[in-house]
Amino acid sequence: MTINIENESETRLDIDYDMIIRKVIVEALDYLSCPYEAKVEVCLVDNEQIHEINKEQRDIDRATDVLSFPMINFNEAGNFADMEEELTENEQDYFDPDSGELLLGDIVISLEKVIEQAEAYGHSKTRELAFLVAHSMLHLAGFDHMIESEAEIMTSKQNEILERIGYTRDYID
Repeated sequence: MTINIENESETRLDIDYDMIIRKVIVEALDYLSCPYEAKVEVCLVDNEQIHEINKEQRDIDRATDVLSFPMINFNEAGNFADMEEELTENEQDYFDPDSGELLLGDIVISLEKVIEQAEAYGHSKTRELAFLVAHSMLHLAGFDHMIESEAEIMTSKQNEILERIGYTRDYID
């Protein structure tokens, strides 16, 4: 498994963000029963940078906490078996030609938002960062929250992933 983490932010967290991100990604893939070695790119930025990306990619003119850029179009969210049926002509698009790893996609996180939201929600920066990574990993696996029923499923799965590794709301840095 390849997890590339690039920190482009001037904001500093007093937590081991690298370990937290890796732990959540590995747990999310295990939770989803991903049968492949996977590759995920993570970029840590400030509000200004994520604002620019959000405006360019989504035409939303504001900073956000996390952006997810999935590489796979799932027929059914989180169902890797259905994905295999589509792997004919598009197989080269889903797998790294050098490593053979499944290219899940990219995650962009604002470290400023991690701090702001941890304070606003009254939990640790570790828990907030872990939450954003779990949330984004579910997006990379095809889940969404645009309608209430989808949001309930996604919220439940996020909580289950975080509970499995102990990053609950009462987690203390």
